[in-house]
Amino acid sequence: MKIAILSRNPKLYSTRRLVEASTAHGHDARVIDPLRCYMNIATGKPEMHYKGARLEGFDAVIPRIGASITFYGTAVVRQFEMMGVYPLNESQAIHRSRDKLRSMQLLSREDIGMPATGFAHSPDDTRDLLQLVGGAPVVLKLLEGTQGIGVVLAETRKAAESVIEAFRGLHAHFLVQTFVKEADGADIRCFVIGGKVVAAMKRQAKEGEFRSNLHRGGHAELVRITARERATAVQAARVLGLNVSGVDLLRSNEGPVVMEVNSSPGLEGIERATGKDVARLIIEFIEKHHRPGKTRTKGRRG
Repeated sequence: MKIAILSRNPKLYSTRRLVEASTAHGHDARVIDPLRCYMNIATGKPEMHYKGARLEGFDAVIPRIGASITFYGTAVVRQFEMMGVYPLNESQAIHRSRDKLRSMQLLSREDIGMPATGFAHSPDDTRDLLQLVGGAPVVLKLLEGTQGIGVVLAETRKAAESVIEAFRGLHAHFLVQTFVKEADGADIRCFVIGGKVVAAMKRQAKEGEFRSNLHRGGHAELVRITARERATAVQAARVLGLNVSGVDLLRSNEGPVVMEVNSSPGLEGIERATGKDVARLIIEFIEKHHRPGKTRTKGRRG
């Protein structure tokens, strides 16, 4: 197969591993910067161009789309879809997962465990909003944040009101969520491929920090997950329509709760913590499910 890997940096660990796995399976993998792609949106004959040449003959595309380029990156994935190229994750599913509010609404509709979450527009509703999620301490999240950026723990009502006032002053949209204290600064990253959890790791925040992201100095280790945690991760990926995802869970007193579903999960942390060749599993999934012009939209709503 001829595989396009959409990535802005071919030297990134995840990108390199996907190229290595593709090559090891006898495929031709090409790393393409999505921001250098441009499209001819012609009736009956959609085209993709890249650095002065037409892109054609690809069988599959692997989107490694950063949050900062979601709009343009998913437009590129959608153009590949229009050309009959099989997407590892569809453009629409990537959009669902990147919209924190939308994804939480979809998960709640399917009765998937999640922290009590509030969203409001008017400053007049701030006090009631905090009461809806159980009061302080609360976690406030910018909808556009990623890798722990724009996530704040407010330990008192006054602190929460101050942060909310600051966010509103920046005209930023944000969520207010219950703080799951019993998680003790740790979360579980479940790597889901094709409806199966193929690897899982526990990420522990560094001392004095509640965000467990590895980019924030947390560390990762192999973890054994429960059947309920496994089922929750698989269901969350299914609801958002993602073939490959990283589902982040917290262990609460009420059971596993989903914090986020990542459509471009990194491979470095999960491979090193678990010793599993996740990149190979991704390529094998594409080999098994690739069909010319095949997409995966059936049964998706929202």
